[in-house]
Amino acid sequence: MRTHRPGRHELGQNFLIDRNVIENLVTLVAGTGGPIIEFGTGDGALTWALERLGRPLTGVEIDDRRAARLADRVRPSTQIVTADFLRFPLPKTPYVLVGNLPFHLTTATLRHVLAAPGWTDAVLLMQWEVARRRAGVGGATMMTAQWWPWFDFRLAGRVPAAAFRPRPGVDGGLLTMTRRERPLVDDADRQRYQDFVRRVFTRPGKEVVPKRLTAHQWAEAFRLRRGSPARARGVSSNRTGRRR
Repeated sequence: MRTHRPGRHELGQNFLIDRNVIENLVTLVAGTGGPIIEFGTGDGALTWALERLGRPLTGVEIDDRRAARLADRVRPSTQIVTADFLRFPLPKTPYVLVGNLPFHLTTATLRHVLAAPGWTDAVLLMQWEVARRRAGVGGATMMTAQWWPWFDFRLAGRVPAAAFRPRPGVDGGLLTMTRRERPLVDDADRQRYQDFVRRVFTRPGKEVVPKRLTAHQWAEAFRLRRGSPARARGVSSNRTGRRR
């Protein structure tokens, strides 16, 4: 697995060398089912550990030299592809996504993942503070709230900077994302719902209230907003007050 270092964004890499962290990642993936797509394979430390699960595995690596070396050292059932993950065509059939998010492209990569079809579970390594925010620790962010009706976000652990070589300037965090079997909001209403969340978060003087709402409260507020705008605004504030 890798992250990018400032300066050489395309090829700068921080390799995960801590075996305990790798085993923790594999354990999280073992709790899922289906083919696996790993992005940012690097030299294959996590790839080889994932192979032990005995599931179809595709590794995506942007560095063509590392990808070529790794392709010669994996099992025949594992496919290594040289590609930029942001341009890699993800399948529409079910699969599990595993990997680390390039630190300088965290938001872009997350948006790419969340908008992609097919995947049922994602186990992702990113900056610690970003993982906390995406999991809603300390209050939901706009991005989390916009996708909560379709995905469950959970913080799975902290990865110390010492677990990488070269050592990055910040710790990493493990975030798991699971696609809900029954979305809290219909897919047909996704754009309208996300516009609703954006308006609530950007409304002057309302910074605290939206952060306190849960996924189910956001879905309910949206339904009420569509049926009765004035009532929905009042209900959202009252519900928040009762749960303090």
